[in-house]
Amino acid sequence: MPPVTPALEPLRRIAAYAVARDDQGRVLLVRASSRSGTPGVWSLPGGAVDHGEDPNHTVVRETAAETGLSVAVSGLRDVLADMRSVPHRGVTIHTDRLIYSVSIRGGNLIDRVGHPTDLARWHTLEEAERLRLRPFTAAALGLPAASADLRPEEVPDFPSFYAYRGPDGLHRAQRFAAYAIATDPDQNLLLTKISPWYPGAGCWHLPGGGTDYGEQPGTALIRELVEETGQQGRLVELLGVASHRDAASLGPEGYPIDWHGVRAFYRVVVDKPTPVTIHDVGGSTDEARWWPLKEVAEIAADRLTEVTAEALRAARLI
Repeated sequence: MPPVTPALEPLRRIAAYAVARDDQGRVLLVRASSRSGTPGVWSLPGGAVDHGEDPNHTVVRETAAETGLSVAVSGLRDVLADMRSVPHRGVTIHTDRLIYSVSIRGGNLIDRVGHPTDLARWHTLEEAERLRLRPFTAAALGLPAASADLRPEEVPDFPSFYAYRGPDGLHRAQRFAAYAIATDPDQNLLLTKISPWYPGAGCWHLPGGGTDYGEQPGTALIRELVEETGQQGRLVELLGVASHRDAASLGPEGYPIDWHGVRAFYRVVVDKPTPVTIHDVGGSTDEARWWPLKEVAEIAADRLTEVTAEALRAARLI
């Protein structure tokens, strides 16, 4: 395989995909057309999350467009990340992929001539294993597959924060992040307080933050936990994904940003808690501390960030 030129432009995106099964247990797959970067390769139906769009809506919209079927989301299965280079487009893309289980509400399978995907078909897992599959699709279905993607030899440089001017002239940013509901053996909960000049300043927040280019969410979360609090944790389970848009967020950049955050939150256990230490001094974390769970429930609603409140409700801690 020839080396990939370093001149490829790095891009990031967030995408959502459907795992749908019929009455016979077959899985729904779509085939990439000659217009795509991987013609003839099969994947789960789905696609990019538009700015401000809830990923639950993305997976329903994209599945309908690619297959002709209406679906309902029944649950979140996994969150994956990967990089691939697309030389004919001059880009290398990091994609954070949200994998959902869905049920079929109705509709009829369609073929799409002249689109990035051209076929939608039901396959048994045995049939799917013999197809050329996108790596994330094989992983989501628990199947082995040779990679159909061209990967960059090195992780490209990409800023942790990237805003661009939207069609309305306002800068906009979309960011994927991972956060922890971190507890110790005594069932205390670890929370961080947001620094001044950052959106949500003074509110209590979950430890975690934005993932780096080429980084898996779980790896990013464990890294952020150490940077923000000095604690070593282990991942237990994925609890959910929250999507939040702040149409005119004002942070240390000093100008309004139409901000869209998509955040995965995980249950994490810190088996051997140590004194809390903020290593990322001058960042978005101003303070961190362990809270007894009975006191967490007493924190005023306006003292918790939106994603923190949503995650704690999902974990049934408030």
